[in-house]
This record gives sequence, C-alpha cells and structure tokens, in this order.
Amino acid sequence: MNENSKSELASMNIIANSGDGRSFAFQALEEARAGNFEECGRLLSKSDASINLAHKAQTDLLFAEANGEKQDINILLIHSQDHFMTSMLANELIKEIIRLYKEK
Repeated sequence: MNENSKSELASMNIIANSGDGRSFAFQALEEARAGNFEECGRLLSKSDASINLAHKAQTDLLFAEANGEKQDINILLIHSQDHFMTSMLANELIKEIIRLYKEK
C-alpha cells in the first residue's frame, strides 16, 4: 500500500469512527432525556469505543510521521481531523449534560 493510500484509509477510518462516536453520544443524550440511563450508559460505551478506534487511527498516523513516513496533507486528512475533534468534544460535553440529568 502506498503512502497516499495509507493516509486516505486512515482518514476514512477516522471519519467513520468519529461519526459513529458522535451519533452514539447524541443517542445516549436522547435516552438520558427520557430517563433511560441503562441504555444511555450502553450507548456512551459504544461512543467511547468508536472514538477510541478513531483515536488509534490518528495515533498510527502520528507514529508513522514520527518514524519518518511523511504524510500527505490533503483535504480528506484535514476533514478527518476536524471530524474527530468535534466528535470528541461532543462526547465529552454530552457526558456532562447526562450527569446533570442524573442529578435531577
């Protein structure tokens, strides 16, 4: 696999898993609103697992770069990083909102 394909595959992996993580987090928020905290917890676990997969793909790219494998900076890679960061933020903020629902 050439370097460009490796970067594109990692980018798509980051985008897909980040999207799943964000979706699961918002689904968990809906369950918290409804008072279904058991389902909420299950969905948050799925969100965390998806975001961790995205983080691993990002970390693999960082390690490759650190080991001298230059990564092509393209719009797909930039988009994947943007997607990842917003998903992480959504996950963290939604967890805080859910804590507030639980305190009610």
